[in-house]
Amino acid sequence: MLTPRQNLLECIRGGHPDRYVNMFEAFSPMIPGNPLLDPTLNEEGFMIDEWGATFRTIEGQPGFFPVHEPGRIVCTDITEWKDQVTPPGDVSDPALWEAAAAAAAQVDRSEKFVCCALIPGVFERLHHLHEITETLADLYEEPEAIHELIEVIVDWELRLAEAICTYVKPDAIFHHDDWGTQISTFMAPEMFEEFLLEPYKRIYGYYKDHGVELIIHHSDSFGETLVPYMIEMGIDIWQGALRATNDIPALIDRYGDRIAIMGGIESQVIDKPDWTEEEARREVEAAFDAIPRTTGFIPCLTSGADTGGYPGIYEYVTQLIDERSERDFAQ
Repeated sequence: MLTPRQNLLECIRGGHPDRYVNMFEAFSPMIPGNPLLDPTLNEEGFMIDEWGATFRTIEGQPGFFPVHEPGRIVCTDITEWKDQVTPPGDVSDPALWEAAAAAAAQVDRSEKFVCCALIPGVFERLHHLHEITETLADLYEEPEAIHELIEVIVDWELRLAEAICTYVKPDAIFHHDDWGTQISTFMAPEMFEEFLLEPYKRIYGYYKDHGVELIIHHSDSFGETLVPYMIEMGIDIWQGALRATNDIPALIDRYGDRIAIMGGIESQVIDKPDWTEEEARREVEAAFDAIPRTTGFIPCLTSGADTGGYPGIYEYVTQLIDERSERDFAQ
């Protein structure tokens, strides 16, 4: 039986996996890649990130949500970003990385990939600082200022990358940056190329040049029109691909020798407070029936985490994928 690491490599490289790669099983528990981020809520119930952006939790919803109320927007005018945005400080102190390095040291790298998680990405950082509607408008109206701020964000990403590769030495990077809604990308492919292609080539190129074997990029959205750019960026696995709006089998057939697709099991359908085993089984079976591929495809909940938003769902989907492996890989 192949190890989880070996099985994943067989799957994404068109080899001979002996079962489905079961979601994030081939990766270590996600090691935080940003030691400056403190997710603690303050006395007002907000979380303030290392750039000064404000987030809150919403009852009944998993995760943090950016707050863009008056007085809580970091960059109110993109043309004034130099006066309003202060990049985070130094991340090269070894003491900041002691916990991450210790977590990496506990992983058997012959079994699993040591994986660091980075949240958010370049585009999300932009609209966390500036608000998403204003950011999308300024791509058209103030492209020079947007390019300048992206350069500052990329510089931060590269400083983080240097520290991560020095102290954690991961085998894989799991990087969030949502690039679309359920039905469309946030920007036309040509605009995506103009603003995000080169920045990500620099970021992901750094990791590849410094020993990172796999780049997993999370965008739980429509994104099939961006796949050629993902490949050029150096992404090995697109995680979060929605089955409902992306033609996953066609993507695997066309690009499967260059990028793997991870997702297809719609979190918005079954990762909810009142999920049921019947609904979960129906969704998982529908995903496998719609994507009859044993290479190039990693069945996974589309949300970007190695856990579910609500208790029990991740574990139950794991069980269902294992059951499907027993059927589909039976000799």
